[in-house]
Amino acid sequence: MDLIQTEKLENKNKHYVIPLINTVIYPNIQTKILVDYATGKYLLEEIKKTSEIYPIGLTVQEQLNSSDISKSSLYTTGNLLEIISIHKTDEGYLLSIKAKSRVHIDSITQNDLGFFAEISERRDIVDIYDSEKWSVREEIRNTIHDISMNFTGSEQFTGPIDKMESIESIIGFVLPFLPVSLAEKQILLEIDSLRTRYLRFLKLLIDCKENIHFRIELTKKVSEKSARINRETMLREQMKAIEEELNEINGAESGDSGYQERINRSSMPDDVKKRANTEVKKLEINGSQSHESPIIRNYLDLLLDLPWVLNEKKSIDIQKTRNILNCNHFGLNKVKNRIIEHLAVLKLKQEKQGSILLLVGPPGTGKTSLGKSIAEALGREYIRISLGGIKDESEIRGHRRTYVGALPGRIIQGIRRAGTKNPVFVLDEIDKLGVSYSGDPASALLEVLDPEQNNSFSDHYLELPYDLSDVFFIATANTTSTIPPPLLDRLEVIEISSYTKQEMFFIGKEHLVPKSLSEHGLHNEKITIEDATLRLIIDKYTHEAGVRGLKKQLDQISRYISEKIVSEKWNLPCKITPDMLHDILGKEIRRHECAKKIAVPGVATGLAWTPIGGDILFIEATFMPGTGKLTLTGQLGEVMKESANISMSLIRSRFAHTTPHIDFMNRDVHIHVPSGSTPKDGPSAGITLFTALASLITGKPVDTRLALTGEITLSGSVLPVGGIKEKILAAHRAGITKIILPKENSVDLEEIPLDVLQELTFVMVESIDEVLDETLDISLLPPNLPSSMNQSVSAFNLI
Repeated sequence: MDLIQTEKLENKNKHYVIPLINTVIYPNIQTKILVDYATGKYLLEEIKKTSEIYPIGLTVQEQLNSSDISKSSLYTTGNLLEIISIHKTDEGYLLSIKAKSRVHIDSITQNDLGFFAEISERRDIVDIYDSEKWSVREEIRNTIHDISMNFTGSEQFTGPIDKMESIESIIGFVLPFLPVSLAEKQILLEIDSLRTRYLRFLKLLIDCKENIHFRIELTKKVSEKSARINRETMLREQMKAIEEELNEINGAESGDSGYQERINRSSMPDDVKKRANTEVKKLEINGSQSHESPIIRNYLDLLLDLPWVLNEKKSIDIQKTRNILNCNHFGLNKVKNRIIEHLAVLKLKQEKQGSILLLVGPPGTGKTSLGKSIAEALGREYIRISLGGIKDESEIRGHRRTYVGALPGRIIQGIRRAGTKNPVFVLDEIDKLGVSYSGDPASALLEVLDPEQNNSFSDHYLELPYDLSDVFFIATANTTSTIPPPLLDRLEVIEISSYTKQEMFFIGKEHLVPKSLSEHGLHNEKITIEDATLRLIIDKYTHEAGVRGLKKQLDQISRYISEKIVSEKWNLPCKITPDMLHDILGKEIRRHECAKKIAVPGVATGLAWTPIGGDILFIEATFMPGTGKLTLTGQLGEVMKESANISMSLIRSRFAHTTPHIDFMNRDVHIHVPSGSTPKDGPSAGITLFTALASLITGKPVDTRLALTGEITLSGSVLPVGGIKEKILAAHRAGITKIILPKENSVDLEEIPLDVLQELTFVMVESIDEVLDETLDISLLPPNLPSSMNQSVSAFNLI
């Protein structure tokens, strides 16, 4: 506004201001405006006084009532108006005026008569050549014609424009009809540069043209879509009427209408049929184009696919089952007997499910394959799902149908895949369920695996009770410690222990070797793996409780043989001997060969139980100058740390009278359990920790072929521990020949295979005095004291 070219008018009188509401008048344009009675009377009186009266037309910045208009609401650029005629009407006075020139308001005042302004003339800046002006004028005319083509009767509008020679006339004529804001029209009026004004007006026309074309195209698309939908709807109604007339409605030809026929033919219970018929009615009412139609169809498909009635009951053949179990699995006699007993109960109960089996054991011991064998023996469908890592309850119970992408739970999906109401259903890795904000899947399994509840299992997606009592459920786990007690209480636990070397040998020879050769395209009769080779693989290239690692090594041998045969380096038949294993399998795996270690004071061998089987545990202790501090390393758990503290207290109390030269207060003791990257916990290392400290103090080494397990108390008693069978088998694999066990664990030796018992020596103890007598050949009893007083006297040795 500061750069406006202005010039003072000779007439210094103030000019009367006519506020223009929602109107912008352009110079040299003749038009009509309506004013109120007060303004009209004033203008008539002024015309009577003098014939030359030139009011100022100023546009109001926003649409207001005449009573609300103030000086600040008026633009400062307007037009000097010449009044041609004035007539009174029912609504006010109609003025016929002509805009003479643009003016700038220098000042404005207000009184009872209205607004009065002092003005300056605002001149145009001529910065455009005639040739350029002609080009712009033609472009403006062409654009106006493009816009007018979209409207009927546009010739009456474009005809006068074609006769106008000046762009100013065209702008004044078109501007009132242009669909742009009042502010845009005022900006155009205030521009002094002719070039800028003309180009801006052209841009407004182009934007208007594009906007109109876009709206027309959008309206056309909407119209076409509506017409297409109406046409499709009409055709569907006609097709439906024709089908009903010809009576050709059936399941294959009628689409959604076929559900009714399928429901009528199905063997659903009455309550399920009632629900299915309700869903079919919804489908018919909503129509096939409804967004709910796919959801309803999926639900109806589930209801029709699920087996609701047990059509055929196969008799359980106990002898056949026993033969299949013996054929597919070597050993595991106790496990097989438990399964046979369970099936015998099912036969007496007419195949109604009783307790649910839980097979617990290390990986690779055949838990899942036992489920397959049971399904084969019973002649039932086999379904398996893995529960490892599941944290969402809806994985078991399903999602509600109100959610997008809802699905039934894994139990119902498994029954649907099986297509029968009584499959053998294996729930793998039940000990690896998780918990999250989405619920507890273990709690959801309570209803599935409870024989008292699973006859009316509720799935959120199905929304109908489903009878699972005919399903033979088998769960598998590596440990029961992570299974919630309420869930474990509903399961019948069958423990599968580690395999002995002899069992692994027969499993490998009878099952794994033929299977591995067959999988790699090799003929068993032309390739021989010697027994000594197989035993060497078990001894030197596997270290596990199951046979999964053995299978991997045999597969590597099979791949090696295949490569040699294909490259024509070997000719059939061929034989794999022990001296070939290094070239095929590489170096032997790391093993705890206790029998070959040199005995060192302060080192003892313990036995540990893990979810993947038993293992041996070395415990090392050493003295150093210090302040009586006990240091524990090797990533020990809280229970194992407590056992170390108990052992240290027992050592200090029991050896006080036999080793007075050792000052415990000025010596630090460091106990370390190797394999520090593996967490270790549990009370069974108590007597091993005590023995390692006793060996350190006395300077007597412990036999490396001897291993210990048992919990100790502060009074020196040895308490029983669990996992005895796994620990003994691990000791046997590691070359241990003598094992010290708590006396109360004597009953657990009944589970040990005879061939293992014959190669091991067992010593059963009740107190740490017996442990020391057996391991270090020393006695802590004072001379001439009856052994029956051992506990009481030993406790007070420090006094």
